[in-house]
Amino acid sequence: MSSSTGARIALSTTSVYPESTAAAFEWAGRLGYDGVELMVGLDQVSMDVDAVERLRDHHQLPIVSVHAPTLLLLPRVWGSDPWEKLERSARAALQLGAPTVVVHPPFRWQGRYAGGFVAGVRRLTETTGIRFCVENMYPWRTPRGELKAYLPGWDPSELDYDHLTLDLSHAATARQDSLELARSWGSRLEHVHLTDGKGSFKDEHLVPGRGEQPAAELLRHLAASTEFTGDVVLEVNTRGAGSRRQREQDLIESLNFARTHLAAVADPS
Repeated sequence: MSSSTGARIALSTTSVYPESTAAAFEWAGRLGYDGVELMVGLDQVSMDVDAVERLRDHHQLPIVSVHAPTLLLLPRVWGSDPWEKLERSARAALQLGAPTVVVHPPFRWQGRYAGGFVAGVRRLTETTGIRFCVENMYPWRTPRGELKAYLPGWDPSELDYDHLTLDLSHAATARQDSLELARSWGSRLEHVHLTDGKGSFKDEHLVPGRGEQPAAELLRHLAASTEFTGDVVLEVNTRGAGSRRQREQDLIESLNFARTHLAAVADPS
């Protein structure tokens, strides 16, 4: 069942990698998650919207969001044109009944796309009825300093986006405080990737509570908020799990963490 806030607690298909999209639905249903976030591009099934729809219906699990294939390692998934990727993501979300598309900001070398990105995602939201929630990223750190990889920038805080996704692991890599971000974003925060990190230059995606982000406090803040109406998606890295049993324990721990702290109302101040 969903949390006392009304937020659904969903499982990202990336959380079971290298297992498949189909396996993610099986895990989510068996462990009691409220739904699934589809990451497009990890396997062939994830790119086949009809196949994903069959998985949704078979497992009786809603798809709460579609993560557009805008990652660096997915340059050809759903074409090479970035706007076509987003348009196909919106069509997939409409077919699957998902209210949200998660999208990363453009890379600096995607010139024309980057230049029109802020206005473009607003246009897509208005024309499709799907919320395009732009995700916070982080600076790329090298031995020579930070590399400016994203345009208009990796931090959406000061940019004119209507809808935002907060990823706690990305906040950790950027050495930001996710609770402070949530408070500053207010009603623009409409989607959460619940995970954790210790501030490494690597994007760790730890089980929440195992890193240094105020994950519990963030969930209690959402529980007390009248502005947050979105979903909470567990996006954790279980590639290092030594066995399926350990992966299961990580996914259960993540779900219990979310349920526990979303049920505890924090001081709204």
